[in-house]
Amino acid sequence: MIGAVRHFRSYVLRGLLALIPLALTTLVLYLIYAYVDRQAAGMLRRLFGVAPPGVGLLAVLLLLYVTGLVASNVVGRWLIRATERVAERVPLLGATWRVGRQIAHSLSLPEGQLFRRVALVPYLTPGQWTVGFVTGTLRDEATGEKLLKVYVPTPPNPTSGTIVLVPEAHARDPGWTVEEALQTVISGGLIGPTRIGSPAAPVA
Repeated sequence: MIGAVRHFRSYVLRGLLALIPLALTTLVLYLIYAYVDRQAAGMLRRLFGVAPPGVGLLAVLLLLYVTGLVASNVVGRWLIRATERVAERVPLLGATWRVGRQIAHSLSLPEGQLFRRVALVPYLTPGQWTVGFVTGTLRDEATGEKLLKVYVPTPPNPTSGTIVLVPEAHARDPGWTVEEALQTVISGGLIGPTRIGSPAAPVA
């Protein structure tokens, strides 16, 4: 009986975790509809007495399309550079602008390049490891050693975490895909691979 209860509880939790992405997507779509669509519909109703459903979402898509066209031509790029120069002169605004620009650049990378590979890095004491994602490399000019830039997420929210610089020789390749590692982080270890690679296997 206890085994059946544990089995049921385990799969109920897995079902909940599987529904989280769907729930978040539904929430975002609802917020877009509730705010943008209703605001646009209310304006059209006041102006013309009629408001077709979905007009707000259509307006957002058209705005993004026009913005993309403008940003892709010579005049648009000049305007963006001019805005950047002005923003850089304002301390808080400049920092916010740079962060937003870096995020946009990261999101524009081809799929799979945000996190290049998975790495286990030392955690607290020798023999303990934490899951991280390699985002790049750099070289220590003082020692000539190659360092990995590893993003270590905070379970269960992979969007928050810290960056650590780890000597390549100290990082360990678990043999996991990025998707498998993300499953492990988001589920707090409840879902994910059941084995890791050899302790002698460094990150390639």
